[in-house]
Amino acid sequence: MHYADYKTILSPKNGMNIYRGCTHGCIYCDSRSTCYQIKHDFEDIEVKNNAVAILESQLARKRLPCMIGTGGMCDPYIHLEKELRLTRQCLEVIERNGFGLAIQTKSARILQDIDILKAINERTKCVVQITLTAFDDELCRIIEPDVSPASERFSVLETMRDMEIPTVVWLNPVLPFINDTEENLLGILDYCVRAKVKGILCFGFGTTMREGSRDYFYSKLDEHFPGLKQRYVQEFGNKYECRSPNNSHLMNIFRSECKRHGMLFEVDEIFEYLRKYERKDRQMSLLSFD
Repeated sequence: MHYADYKTILSPKNGMNIYRGCTHGCIYCDSRSTCYQIKHDFEDIEVKNNAVAILESQLARKRLPCMIGTGGMCDPYIHLEKELRLTRQCLEVIERNGFGLAIQTKSARILQDIDILKAINERTKCVVQITLTAFDDELCRIIEPDVSPASERFSVLETMRDMEIPTVVWLNPVLPFINDTEENLLGILDYCVRAKVKGILCFGFGTTMREGSRDYFYSKLDEHFPGLKQRYVQEFGNKYECRSPNNSHLMNIFRSECKRHGMLFEVDEIFEYLRKYERKDRQMSLLSFD
């Protein structure tokens, strides 16, 4: 862990990342890609100096409240959060200033902040987004080794359901020849139906690879799935988008089940929902992180 100075914490679209790097160890992580210019070792987490004070200052300068997003690049509930509690402090700032929240994680550690999430949702809107890629916990522990397995994330979704906090599931990436099966998809969809999620974000069944993330992914394939790297090289070469051969079949199942159970699945519609700020006590809504 090390600290670095920053002048801002919010992006132009009102997204924030308190940490840079991650210790969850997901073998497919796009954030390892060199295009993001992380100059330090990926597991040597960079912590933004004065993150809480900077956020307070930036929110105070906003003319109108909006949705604040976090978790898109770096998970807000990495292992360090248990010690530093910077995510919690930032959530307190968001709640105190009447802003909404769209937070994304793979960790059940988010439950330690359920009180703040509930408080935000009572005044405005809090959407908890959970990534689910592998229904089977044993497979999950291979491709996402140092984070909550799928069954624990399902428990998070159930807790949010019971607290009437809306949820969205990110169904990606689905790795070709590993978890691109009908059985895996139906297991994840069953979790989503039982947890009454608002919607499921799916950009197609497959994964992406770039310089930096590809080498790490291939090293993990050699470690856990001997021979599979060669199949990837033969099938995809240096392509950025690596689409599963089962994509069409799985997408048909995905769309059909979402329609049957009333879950949002159109990408634009879900993003519009995540960006829409709602002030419950004044019957007022505004479009945000745009």
